[in-house]
Amino acid sequence: MKAAGSKRTATGIFEFMYKYGTLITILLLVVFFGFATDNFLSQSNIISIFRSISIVTIIAIGLTVSLAIGGFDLSVGSTATLANSIVISMFVWHGLNMGLGIAFALIACLIVGLVNAFLVINFKIQDMLMTLATMFVFQGIAMTYTRGATVSQNMIMPNGDFATGKIPAVFKSLGLVPGIIIVMIIVVLVVHVFLTYSKHGRYMYMIGGNPEAAKLSGIAVGRYRLAAYLISALFAGIGGIILGARVMTAEVNSGGGYLMEAVAAAFIGYSVFGAGKPNAFGTLAGAVLIGILTNGLVMMAVPYYAMDIVKGAVLALALAITYYKRKH
Repeated sequence: MKAAGSKRTATGIFEFMYKYGTLITILLLVVFFGFATDNFLSQSNIISIFRSISIVTIIAIGLTVSLAIGGFDLSVGSTATLANSIVISMFVWHGLNMGLGIAFALIACLIVGLVNAFLVINFKIQDMLMTLATMFVFQGIAMTYTRGATVSQNMIMPNGDFATGKIPAVFKSLGLVPGIIIVMIIVVLVVHVFLTYSKHGRYMYMIGGNPEAAKLSGIAVGRYRLAAYLISALFAGIGGIILGARVMTAEVNSGGGYLMEAVAAAFIGYSVFGAGKPNAFGTLAGAVLIGILTNGLVMMAVPYYAMDIVKGAVLALALAITYYKRKH
């Protein structure tokens, strides 16, 4: 009896930590860094944290939608790079206005989503493996398009002339506070409402839980998987465009560095409030956790080259908790 009681207690503790562990960790980190550093709790630093997580959150939200249908889009970082390269080049190389520049970038990203969906659905290759392959393809396309160079105003073109196009001033505002944070909040709210309250979101969760049962229920599984990859690519593209607005250039593989943080944020989000599935608010909480951790370590003068150790450890812990919960 005592052993059974101890087991129930341990199970109860695990369930509590599974539901609220992420939020408790965020609170503990805030308290720790607040005491360990001088300016961590200042208004400017809090705004800086939310600004720093905005892009990775937007990209991670797209990844969250692909996870909802049981997929796994590893090409989101490369898609963000492609969008960043196209939108800045449309301004600098071709002198297009803001609307057309963004439109061309998003169209390119939707094509990426179509390619991913076509390969995954028709060839029935595991999503993670196929998008791992396309990740390198789209990264290579972006690098080929820019010829491996940084795209910026007044850059020297291959013919020796200077680029004459200008990046619109209004576009720059998307990468500044509060614009960048507002876009992030809108994206999170829209996807939360879509996944939680619409029938299409519920269908996606059904497909992610049991695709065969969903098909037998009359749900068009292929169409929803297509929609999920289009949404994933779309939000990755939006993240890449916002990145362009923030730095006003297109760097080589600029979106690649966001992949691991996006994956970590999405998987950390599984456990928030005991959801047990990909969800927008959970992904935001995961991004906040990573942002606080990164910001606090920087303020404590931890070397930048050690950051990946911490981020990798956080991702490993999130994956361990998620898959342990699935099997128990």
